[in-house]
Amino acid sequence: MCTSTKSFCLSLAILSLLFTIAQSSCSDAFRDLMTREGRGNNTSCKKLSTLGAEFGWNVRQNRSTIIDVSFGVRQRNDIRWIAWGVNPGNGPEMVGTRAIIGVIQKNGTVVVRTYNITSNTKLGCQLFPSTIEFRVENMTGASNTSGYITISGTLVLDTKFYNVEKLNHVWQVGYDADQESLEPKMHPPTLQNFDSTETLNLTSGVGQGVGHHRRHLRMVHGILNMIGWGTLLPAGVILARYFRKFPVDWKKWYFCHVGCQILGYILGTAGWAVGLWLGHASRHYSFKTHRLLAIFIFTFTTLQMLALRLRPKPHDDYRKYWDMYHHFLGYALLAVIAINMFRGIAILKPDHTWKWAYIGVLGVLAAVTLALEIFTWTKFFKKDDKKDKKETPQTNTSG
Repeated sequence: MCTSTKSFCLSLAILSLLFTIAQSSCSDAFRDLMTREGRGNNTSCKKLSTLGAEFGWNVRQNRSTIIDVSFGVRQRNDIRWIAWGVNPGNGPEMVGTRAIIGVIQKNGTVVVRTYNITSNTKLGCQLFPSTIEFRVENMTGASNTSGYITISGTLVLDTKFYNVEKLNHVWQVGYDADQESLEPKMHPPTLQNFDSTETLNLTSGVGQGVGHHRRHLRMVHGILNMIGWGTLLPAGVILARYFRKFPVDWKKWYFCHVGCQILGYILGTAGWAVGLWLGHASRHYSFKTHRLLAIFIFTFTTLQMLALRLRPKPHDDYRKYWDMYHHFLGYALLAVIAINMFRGIAILKPDHTWKWAYIGVLGVLAAVTLALEIFTWTKFFKKDDKKDKKETPQTNTSG
C-alpha cells in the first residue's frame, strides 16, 4: 500500500509539472514581426504566462534606464484593446500601473496612448489617456500584421523607482472600448486576466509572480479532485452496486468498495483543502457557487464515510431505511460532484483540456455502468424465466 501510494504521489507530481511546463522563448513569428517593425534590437523575448501574450525587450543603461519594449497577442476579431505597463510599487498589480494601451479602431489601426491605472479604475470608473511620470517615446501599434496585435515603445525609467532586475509588469487584453475617447472598458473577470502580472528580471529573463504559483496549485487542486471525487468515488459506487451479489458475486467487493471510497475521500479532501487556500488567498475574485458546492460535497461525503463505523447491523430493524438513505445520498453526491467539476473547469476558461479530460472520465464510467446495467437486467430476466418454468405445472396430454 505504501509503495503504491508513493508511486501515485510521484505520478501526480510529474503530471502537475507537465501541466506547468511551457516554452519561455517567444515564437519565431513574433521575433520576425519585431524585426520588420524596426524592433530587431530587442535581444530578449519570451512568452508570457497568460492570454497568449508575448513580450520582447532590450535594456540600455544611461543616466536613466532605457527599455525598448514590444508586446503582442494573437489577432482575434473580438479584441478591442491590449495593454502593457510597469508598476513602481512593491508588487505586480493593476492599481498603480503606468500603462501603454493600444485601442483598435474600426479601420484596423491601433491608437496607442499612456494611461495611469488607479484604484478608481478598479471600481469601474472611466479610464482616459493621461500623462505619466516617465517618458515613453516612439509609441506605435499595429494589427493584422502576421496574425498579431502589437504595441511598442521606448521607456525612459528613473532608477530610483524602477529596478531592471525586479521590474513589476502587467499585461492585459480587453473586448470592449470607446474608440473615439480611447477609453478601454473593463476586461473580463477570468483567472487569466487576474493572473496577468509578473516580477521580471530583464537581465536574465526569469519572471516570478503570485499568479504562477496559484496556477500550479489550481492544477494540483483540479487533478486531486478529478481523481478523488470524480473518479474513485464513482468507481466505488459501481463496485457496490454490481459486484455485491447480483449480477456478479465477488466476495472481495466490500474491501475494494471501501478502498476506493477511502482513497477517493483522502485525495478529494486534499484537493478541497487546496481549493480553500486558493479561495482565501484570492483577494480580487471569488467563486461562491463553486465554493459552496465544494463544502456541501466535503460535508456529506464525510457523513457517508462515517458509515464505516456507524453502519447498523444487518439484523437491526432500521437497517433498510439506513440503506435507502445511504444509497440516495451517494447518488445525489455523484450528481453534485459532476456539476461542480464542470463549474470548476469553466473557471479555467478558455482552457478546454480539463473539460475534455473529465468528459473522457465520465464517458468511461458511463460506458462501464451501462454495460453492467444491461448485463444485470439480462441476467434478471433469464433468471425470472427459469423460475416461471419451474413453477408452471406440466399438463398431462395422455388419454
